[in-house]
Amino acid sequence: MDLSMMVTPDIASMSMTMAANKSAQDIGVAMLDKSLDNFRENGAEMVKMMEQSVTPYLGSNFDMSV
Repeated sequence: MDLSMMVTPDIASMSMTMAANKSAQDIGVAMLDKSLDNFRENGAEMVKMMEQSVTPYLGSNFDMSV
């Protein structure tokens, strides 16, 4: 039995599988990076919106007559 015939297809298929897994991993990392960018943008917009909605002077003066 020739071992070189048995090992070669396994190495080739393993190489193809590893390349496919690397591609899938690269795509997953790119998607997570984009999601993180979106979360950062949304967070910054939320902070900006909250800062604009606050009116610190409202209610600080109270005029009362008895």
